[in-house]
Amino acid sequence: MAPDVQKVPQRPSRIDPMLVAVNALGITQITAWGTSYYCLGVLAKPIVAETGWPMTTVFLGFSVALLVMGLISSSVGGLIDRIGARTVMTVGTIIVSAGLAALSQVNGSASYLAVWAVIGVGMRCCLYDAAFAALVQVTPTRGRTAISYLTLYGAYASTVFWVIGHYLNEGFGWRGTLIIFAWMNLVICLPLNWIGLARREPPDRTAVAAVAPTVSPDGPQLEGRKRLVGIVLFALIMSLNGFVFGVISLQLVPLLEAAGLAGAIAVWVASLKGHGQFAGRVVEIFFGRNLKAMTIARIAIAVVPASLVVLFLARGEVWQLAAFTLLLGASQGVITIVRGAVPLALFGTQGYGTVLGLIATPILLVNAFSPTIFALLVDQFGWQISMYALFGCAVITWFAIEAMSRWYEGVQARAGSRLTTDA
Repeated sequence: MAPDVQKVPQRPSRIDPMLVAVNALGITQITAWGTSYYCLGVLAKPIVAETGWPMTTVFLGFSVALLVMGLISSSVGGLIDRIGARTVMTVGTIIVSAGLAALSQVNGSASYLAVWAVIGVGMRCCLYDAAFAALVQVTPTRGRTAISYLTLYGAYASTVFWVIGHYLNEGFGWRGTLIIFAWMNLVICLPLNWIGLARREPPDRTAVAAVAPTVSPDGPQLEGRKRLVGIVLFALIMSLNGFVFGVISLQLVPLLEAAGLAGAIAVWVASLKGHGQFAGRVVEIFFGRNLKAMTIARIAIAVVPASLVVLFLARGEVWQLAAFTLLLGASQGVITIVRGAVPLALFGTQGYGTVLGLIATPILLVNAFSPTIFALLVDQFGWQISMYALFGCAVITWFAIEAMSRWYEGVQARAGSRLTTDA
């Protein structure tokens, strides 16, 4: 009997923990993003129709959720480092599920906003920033690869769940749809988050990374004061970029209509953004694997102002506006990878959850207010001038990532010269 018992642990060792985690989290991320972050994309109008609330009140709930996510981001990141992403993501799924169920029962605007605050807590615990940290904990030596593969799943979260939400709303109403969304999180996300993150890389492989933590294909990892400077710079750059995408994500259809497209065609062209995201991530996986994470970031951010130039030159042509949407989607898709890959390359696996939490704080706060700020610009100055302001923000972001890249190259050069001198 004893020999048979000893053979049992050997069989699962052939299963790659990264493969299990990426596929499990891929399914949970599609579900979690689609049922929480993107749910108002299809349910906002039914909520307004039943409650009589202004549309601004309905979307204010989402802004409250983003605000809460930003305020607790660094705390959640530290918690992930202390107790593990597996536990945090599992609890986050329960909170999201409870929040969606509670949202289906609200009758007043105050309770509506309060429930969105609860959902914000859950989203911060189980969406991308937590999932990226989870993958790095599961596979420290292949974190960037795992993050890239995971984001392939999320490219169509909005597209898939806007369709699902549309048909569920027709059959069960917006309240019934939220109840079903809550059950989806419990039935799909809860077990997959727990089971999918149960295994980690073999200790021998992880030990190699622990012995030489400063070895990185991107160069030496930042330490001390330079580490803090790098975190601040990257957070500011991603926040500027977040302003642009925070606006475009919610305003893409009106933006295309302002560019000259009719309503139905504008919706069709806007739907191409998901295809662009997927294509951009595929290109990054197959052609960007040998490029430094900072180089990928520079390319992805440079595409944003370039795509806006295409928009300005389109003059209502459908194919040019489709090209703009695809380019913008590709950029956004790769920048999602960049948010996880650049911190991993520059700052390493130690305290990775905390670093992501610190970086996410200003990004989420900017995302919470950017649609409102842009709406005020449109009211005051009109679409054309407001779009030029957005373009200016995109150009500043591009200059900023180039400046950070030069700074990091200087840090690498000085570190290399010191090693040569010591030798």
